[in-house]
Amino acid sequence: MTDSITPVGNLKAQVRKFVDERNWNQHHSPKNLVMSIAIEAAELMEVFQWQTTDTAWKVKDSESIAAVQDELADVMIYCLALANQLDIDITEVIGEKMERNQRRFPPTTKLRSEL
Repeated sequence: MTDSITPVGNLKAQVRKFVDERNWNQHHSPKNLVMSIAIEAAELMEVFQWQTTDTAWKVKDSESIAAVQDELADVMIYCLALANQLDIDITEVIGEKMERNQRRFPPTTKLRSEL
């Protein structure tokens, strides 16, 4: 699976199946999932704690990338689980939010393709 060929719905289904097989829905209240997202996000931040901006960019080429990948995956899994529990269509809400962001933050430069 890669980002370029995997629909978000497939990821949500994979998370739903995993949760269902373990009977975890009883624990996956919106409150618990949001708390879990924040906890995992804090663990992701910990990877970068005390780094300068320059050294943070070098994480791609360091042993720390595995920790970044694991923690980012945890955040995303909990986000997908929350979307499942609240019947949120991720693609729809991201599209709507990006449209609002486009109006709120108009481009400051032209893209190379527009030149």
